[in-house]
Amino acid sequence: MARFPPAVGGLRFRLVVAFALVAVVSALTTGALAFREARTSVLQQSQDAVIKQFRDSVDALAPQIPARPDQQRLQSLVTEVARAHQSQGWQVLASYGDLRAGSSGPGPFRLLTADLRQSVRTRPNAVFQRVSVYGRSRLVVGLPVVYDTGQALPSALSGVVLYLIVPQSAEQAYVGAIVAAIEHAALWALAPAVLLALLAARGVLRPVRALRRATRRMAEGDLGVRLAVRGSDELADLSRSFNETAAALERSVTELRRLEAQARRFVADVSHELRTPLAAMSAVTDVLDDELPGLDRETADAVGLVSEETGRLIRLVDDLMEISRFDAGAVRLNLDEIDLAESVRRTLASRGWLDRVDARLPEPGALRAQVDPRRLDVVVANLVGNALRHGEPPVVVRLTVPDGQKEGAWVLIEVADHGRGIPQAALPHIFERFYKADSTRTRSESSGLGLAITAENVRLHGGRLRVENGAGALAAGGAGTDAREAAIRGAVFTVELPLRRQSPARAAGDPAGLAGKPPARCPADAAGERPGRS
Repeated sequence: MARFPPAVGGLRFRLVVAFALVAVVSALTTGALAFREARTSVLQQSQDAVIKQFRDSVDALAPQIPARPDQQRLQSLVTEVARAHQSQGWQVLASYGDLRAGSSGPGPFRLLTADLRQSVRTRPNAVFQRVSVYGRSRLVVGLPVVYDTGQALPSALSGVVLYLIVPQSAEQAYVGAIVAAIEHAALWALAPAVLLALLAARGVLRPVRALRRATRRMAEGDLGVRLAVRGSDELADLSRSFNETAAALERSVTELRRLEAQARRFVADVSHELRTPLAAMSAVTDVLDDELPGLDRETADAVGLVSEETGRLIRLVDDLMEISRFDAGAVRLNLDEIDLAESVRRTLASRGWLDRVDARLPEPGALRAQVDPRRLDVVVANLVGNALRHGEPPVVVRLTVPDGQKEGAWVLIEVADHGRGIPQAALPHIFERFYKADSTRTRSESSGLGLAITAENVRLHGGRLRVENGAGALAAGGAGTDAREAAIRGAVFTVELPLRRQSPARAAGDPAGLAGKPPARCPADAAGERPGRS
């Protein structure tokens, strides 16, 4: 389907075209009616004048016409009538029985129709008609010569009939002038009609444009925008309805925000209040764990269960407090230029995952970037831990810079497993809080916040985080994908971080990027929080 440019398909254009069409149709209709009346009047007036002059001329010569005129007398009669009106271009014809005479020869007799001749021979009245000869209109008048038989009796036909053929050039010129005047009038009427249409369209579209600006501001989050209501027409009703809708929406959003803030404060307060007793419980369970070898089996199982559940509760509280900091906007990055491969390797080693993970990392010192070391540790730990718990070995961790990218590009951290992958319907929601891809898995070591915290940390670095199943990852891998990756069917999480680096001079003076600096700690570390894990 053909699409018109916005200016052509816009409401202003359509209003102007509609006004112009109405103006043109009105002008043409009025002009056509005026033309018809003027043309009829002109032709009728001209026709009556010609017939009267012809009748007067014939009446003046009728007494000289014998009862049985011969060819010479008929020719003399038409010559005299034509000569009297030579300036008007009259062509006069006469007939009596089989005799024919014409002021310019008998040729014009072909213009007389059979109906006209029959009517003139049988009726004592003048008969006329208009004929067109080579596109020029001519008036043909037939006038029988009659005998006056007295007032009580009808006139008697003498058998002599005179015909008059008159060109109507003057009348045609006059009608042509009328048509030209109407055309000019229509054209002149079009210009003010377009101007009026523009003014009318401007008045009609002003509230529409205001409504469009208001809806855009509302879409951008300005719920306090309102329209000025003027008048009581449909546009005023539309503006009033918009204001009522905006007010209702603002109230609803304000209430939702208030409830959301209240819920966040509640979660943050509860989490904070739980930390102190949980710390005491953790200390007790640590002591009990040390005494496990001396306890009987049932007591040892109970102590182990308490210790495990206490650890889960501590991780949940830690994750809730971390999410609360993100919601409150209280999280700040402590950037440091570090060796990314070494950082990932330390994350795996500190959790005892080096033997369970296939780490494909560049050589030490080959890839450095400015990141928050603690939050990068959280990102890698959450993704690898998630792959170990829900995927199948081997879990692959790869750290690369895409081929062809130079300074200022992105560094990729990919974590893949060989499990069943994530259901397609769950992929768009996998980073939502407390979302579980498997609804039957209601209880696990994770808090349901690990991936959400990972996404927030990546976003805080200005990066991107995505997940796809093996087939999609293979497509992204391209020619560089090796044979082992080609067999991946599980989930592949990809972290893209901007490859920010310090200036060469600073890097040369401090190759490690850490000299003379205290260990980077985020607010969570300062509060003694443990790294979050999904």
